[in-house]
Amino acid sequence: MKKIIITIDGYSSCGKSTLAKQLAGELDYVYIDSGAMYRAITLYFIQNRVDWADHEAVKAALHDIHLEFEFNPLTDASEITLNGENVEHMIREMLVAEKVSEVAAVKEVREFAVAQQQKMGTKKGIVMDGRDIGTTVFPHAELKIFMTADTAIRVERRFKELYAKNKNISIHEVKENLELRDYIDTNREISPLRKAEDAIILDNSQLTPDEQLKLVLQWVDDVVLVQSS
Repeated sequence: MKKIIITIDGYSSCGKSTLAKQLAGELDYVYIDSGAMYRAITLYFIQNRVDWADHEAVKAALHDIHLEFEFNPLTDASEITLNGENVEHMIREMLVAEKVSEVAAVKEVREFAVAQQQKMGTKKGIVMDGRDIGTTVFPHAELKIFMTADTAIRVERRFKELYAKNKNISIHEVKENLELRDYIDTNREISPLRKAEDAIILDNSQLTPDEQLKLVLQWVDDVVLVQSS
């Protein structure tokens, strides 16, 4: 079957990464977690006290950042490394979550990440999720999906994820963080979160993961059929 590029954009805690990983597994595609790339950059900035409001400092720091995805047979997933170190767990901490939208809004950071993402997609057969994948990174992708869900459901999902790692987290903190990230993502000057004109909206508020996967796999079949004809 002809391989295509699948982009999945949308709000935080809609399950973009989960769906992207499932699709990549079902289709034997490569999964690229763009969010992990921005989180890893944010982690580096925090660890090295880089002021992301200082454009010259950001440019200098980006020269020292090397990101790769490596397959981990124990988790059966691709995990991100930052300068050779696996930081998959560290980038999921609340400290990074609180700052990643700010860092991702920096022009130099986005240009750095987008260039790497576009290079990864030259051979097609990839699934990539993020905020601007269908609008900026791969505007000519064959299948674009824009995910959304009810805010209360997204907060609950995110709270369960974080609470498993940190029993001191409150649902109020999670709600505030989610709302702040939504605001920054949709109002930033560079590549704001928005639905591409030709993207299909996927509201998964009332869908199970299996129902969602079945629906999207049908969309993939439909697109590939058209592309192959």
